[in-house]
Amino acid sequence: MEQIPVAIIGLGRIASLLEDDKRREKPCTHAGAIAANSDCRLVAGADIDEERRRLFSERWNVPVYADAAAMLAEQSPAMLVIATHPDSHAHYCRLATAINTSGAAHSIPVVICEKPLADTLQKARQIAALTASKGGAPGVLKIVTNHERRYSEDYISARAVLAEGRLGKLLGVRSCLYMGRGRRLLDVLWHDGTHLADAIMFLTGSALKHRRSWGTKLTAHPAAAGTAYLEGYLEQSGEKKSGLGARKPGRASCAKVPVLIEVGAGRDHLVFEMEFSCEQGRLRIGNGVYEVWESGESPYAQGFRSLKRTGDVFEGPTGYFANMVRDAVACVREPDRQPLSGAADGLRVIEYLNSVRPWR
Repeated sequence: MEQIPVAIIGLGRIASLLEDDKRREKPCTHAGAIAANSDCRLVAGADIDEERRRLFSERWNVPVYADAAAMLAEQSPAMLVIATHPDSHAHYCRLATAINTSGAAHSIPVVICEKPLADTLQKARQIAALTASKGGAPGVLKIVTNHERRYSEDYISARAVLAEGRLGKLLGVRSCLYMGRGRRLLDVLWHDGTHLADAIMFLTGSALKHRRSWGTKLTAHPAAAGTAYLEGYLEQSGEKKSGLGARKPGRASCAKVPVLIEVGAGRDHLVFEMEFSCEQGRLRIGNGVYEVWESGESPYAQGFRSLKRTGDVFEGPTGYFANMVRDAVACVREPDRQPLSGAADGLRVIEYLNSVRPWR
């Protein structure tokens, strides 16, 4: 079977440069995951920054372009990665569906788009609309939103724990998002909270809704170093099938489950984690965290029950980037397959973020 030609627009950290981080699980970039997949062939990259083009070309030994449209016209990739800033995602998604100078369609069946899907709700809706059939006109049929935790084996395992119902009904969710000292909370929410909101929805098979917020204002100067508290709830959403299996909400997913998200600054460390509190136990998952606790007879007080950590552990690589590229490859090969993390999922996250504060 022929290899799938892949091109990348935006040649920065997530596209390539993070492969130099010696502590990250590899592959940890789009180019790294493409190079590691035998079904793919990296053919080119595009970036307006000359130095990034030089570094990318030297590392991956492919031609680079300052103009993305010229790259698409010359290389005709069957898969396109958009790893630019969110404000340009809609432009490049539309470019992938455009007619090139020779009058032939680019015919790119799959686009991988970095998160967040867009910088505004309007643009996110425009991107999602590109996945709809328009009378047989050429266009992007499938968009993979890179919410990487949907492809991470530890999160897939955690979802199974909640779905199988062994911890009983889900009663509440608490989560923390601390991303160091010097960033405005609104920026943390938009860029990193994107992953957090999507992970909560992925793990529960439900839609995350916002109700109210208090604490430090999201727009406060980073020097405020406070914490914003976002109160919301989970509302059971329609399930869809993918090539990686059907999403099953199971007993863990039900309407109006309360959710509390802390978004904080002023810490000298990073925290990204969630705790799912259930009738008969709890599950904690996040960066470096995977814990399952079950209820049992308490060793501390007669007639009571306490939580005890089970032997459930997660060790080894998560495969988060490799699995994402495998899903994209399968979407190219199988016309009826839809991605595990599609444009609709990306849009759902933007809808939530916009409801917290319609700031764009």
